[in-house]
Amino acid sequence: MLSLVFTGLISILSCNPSTKQPLVVREEAIPRGFKTDTATFGTGCFWCTEAVFQELKGVLKVVSGYSGGTVNNPSYEDVCTGTTGHAECLQIIYDPKVISFDELLEVFWEAHDPTTLNRQGNDAGTQYRSVIFYHDAEQKRKAEEYKIKLDKSGAYNNPIVTEITPFTHFYAAEDYHQDYFRLHGNQPYCSFVIRPKVEKFEKVFKNKLKSATTP
Repeated sequence: MLSLVFTGLISILSCNPSTKQPLVVREEAIPRGFKTDTATFGTGCFWCTEAVFQELKGVLKVVSGYSGGTVNNPSYEDVCTGTTGHAECLQIIYDPKVISFDELLEVFWEAHDPTTLNRQGNDAGTQYRSVIFYHDAEQKRKAEEYKIKLDKSGAYNNPIVTEITPFTHFYAAEDYHQDYFRLHGNQPYCSFVIRPKVEKFEKVFKNKLKSATTP
């Protein structure tokens, strides 16, 4: 049974920045021709779990953004109205030779509460829904099987409400959302909400971290 270290963690602040910034897509150095795969997850406020996935060995890039809606190139303010259909999510580019989609799913389930509909802590609305946007039939199969297995295990007191839906488009969030914990780790939201998640994650997945030493 999963340890579920993040189950039921209640946010005591909400992520509602007021300063609008231009949309900037961060490009990182991935060698030309290097084979990568992509996973797209919605786990509530993207600030809270971006830092978790960034620490995993084999994860090359994590971009916070929006997916699952009907509005092209939405802004954060647009998404927060709850009328775009988009969810805050993470686009994760990874090396499948180092980390598998199954392992990313394990982190996904533990990094948030998948039993609360359209809510994570104090953050409420469809933009905070739990969702897996699958990129191919194999990702769909694995996500559905994992969800069923986890539900049957009794690991949660309530049914899992995570959506499993096909990926269509991803729109990178404004630049001030990217690398949020790394750049603003001393801010109250980071200190009281994100840091505890990251610290618990590091204890459970210590062998999967980029900082882990090789025996």
